[in-house]
Amino acid sequence: MFLLSICSIYGQNVALYNQFNGRYDFTFIGNTMNVAENTANDPCVILTSSSATYNMNPGDVVQSAYLYWAGSGTGDFNVNLNGTPIVAERTFALTLASSGMPFFSAFADVTSLVSTTGSGNYTLSNLDVSSFLNPNDYCINGTNFAGWAIVIVYQNNALPLNQLNVYDGLQNVPNALTINLSSLNVIDNADAKIGFVAWEGDRNIAVTETLTINGNIISNPPLNPANNAFNGTNSITGSTTLYNMDLDIYNIENNIAIGDTSALIQLTSGQDFVMINTVVTKLNSQLPDATISIDEIIEECNSRLIEVNFTVYNTLSTNELPPGTPIAIYANGEFIQYTETTLPIPIDGSWSSQVTIEIPENIPDGFTLLFVVDDDGTGTGIVTELLENNNTDQEIITFNISPNFNDLEPIISCNQGLTSGTFDFVNYDELVLANSTDAFIGYYESYEDAENDVNEILNITNYNAIATPKEIFIRVENENCFAITSFLLEVRNCPPTVYNYVSANNDNYNETFFIKGLSDIFINFELEVYNRWGRLVWQGNNQTEDWDGFSTKGFRLDNDLSPKGTYYYLLFLNDPDYPQPLTGFLYLEK
Repeated sequence: MFLLSICSIYGQNVALYNQFNGRYDFTFIGNTMNVAENTANDPCVILTSSSATYNMNPGDVVQSAYLYWAGSGTGDFNVNLNGTPIVAERTFALTLASSGMPFFSAFADVTSLVSTTGSGNYTLSNLDVSSFLNPNDYCINGTNFAGWAIVIVYQNNALPLNQLNVYDGLQNVPNALTINLSSLNVIDNADAKIGFVAWEGDRNIAVTETLTINGNIISNPPLNPANNAFNGTNSITGSTTLYNMDLDIYNIENNIAIGDTSALIQLTSGQDFVMINTVVTKLNSQLPDATISIDEIIEECNSRLIEVNFTVYNTLSTNELPPGTPIAIYANGEFIQYTETTLPIPIDGSWSSQVTIEIPENIPDGFTLLFVVDDDGTGTGIVTELLENNNTDQEIITFNISPNFNDLEPIISCNQGLTSGTFDFVNYDELVLANSTDAFIGYYESYEDAENDVNEILNITNYNAIATPKEIFIRVENENCFAITSFLLEVRNCPPTVYNYVSANNDNYNETFFIKGLSDIFINFELEVYNRWGRLVWQGNNQTEDWDGFSTKGFRLDNDLSPKGTYYYLLFLNDPDYPQPLTGFLYLEK
């Protein structure tokens, strides 16, 4: 037989693959492909197919099923399970350095297939390692083997709350092998157990072959004697003909202590070559597991107050999370606020809440907001959890700042009467933006309309203001905020336009002396009309009708129509912008 005490071997360390917390337990099914132990009398024949039976108990529900297959050589990674093609999702390799002889193991998640099939016969086929079996190496050394196993994790409401850990890799036992199982949380060691999927153990080799847990030798006689732990047996079925593989489950109630977070497994073998592929532990572990998520951050513009919606979870736990579990809030690593849960959170449950936070002035924009559950603000928790390193969530926060805008000059138009005017402010669309990436929204007649984004002014090229000065409001938006600015509409008294022809003949055309832009604009104006000899014939203001050619002053009687001809007018606007009177001639036609 191949003596491993003088050989170096390389593989993958056994490490935690998955963890289950709740009313879970596990079992194994599988079978060898060897027809006999690989001894000197072994014909070195390895089958390509074998079967095993899975018997579910009432109430069992398959949670996960992991298929492992292994053998001599570099590997066959495509097999069939109950006729379904299975491709390896992960592979493991182990090589004897002195001889270069390789061994392999493969993994595939077959949960769906096992859940659907349930109890019944399972056949693994198309596993062929014959091409690797050279009579001068594996066969002569007694290391020719192949086999398969399914690790089945199931849930049953009748079970106590347990923590299951599934570890895998591919490590061997030369003289001694140590595996440190971590991520444990032992609350009660009642019905604690450990299971192994191991390859290449030989029944007839029992040379200092021991299995210890935390320094205590584990055995299950007569199936697994203390000096022959890996001996081609199946402790689930009681089979002693599981040639060159072991599916063994041991009770370890008195070998692990309450409060343990790890367990030390040690294997020794003076001669037998054993490869450990999978280790599964089941421990009674009734603990909560608090995690937290920042769900939504609500910011007011231009404010250091933020509202945060968050959720505390107790998923994958084995006990409720008590009320009063502290939650610490940090900004850029600085503790700024404390809150806590107010209700118990059941297994797989959650609790949502909202908190208002004032960010200190010394915290810069673009900071990290960190929520830590089970932290009293000093980095100290008060709840013992299954996992103590999954209690945080964080977000990068940038304050919402209103957009900047440019100040706008008033728009001035001609007074159209009683301070009304018509205005064009279409070019203010671009002038108002201080940042070209900001979005300009619109113009409004009141601050409230701009704030609520209603009643937008649509006609901005010919806007009529009934009275001035009038304030127009502009809404400017960026990605998160808006700002409101305004500008004024103002009027000035533009020079009036004189129509200096009067035809007082009742034909409804030019019947009076009309001056456009005078009445209701220059409200204090005075207008005097003189004849060619300089005599005043008519005088009026904003309260009188336009001159219709009839004399109201001078030697003629009132209401006498003046003779046709040329007249002279003086228009006193009495406006600071027009200190001098406007003068000119007009012609009267009868």
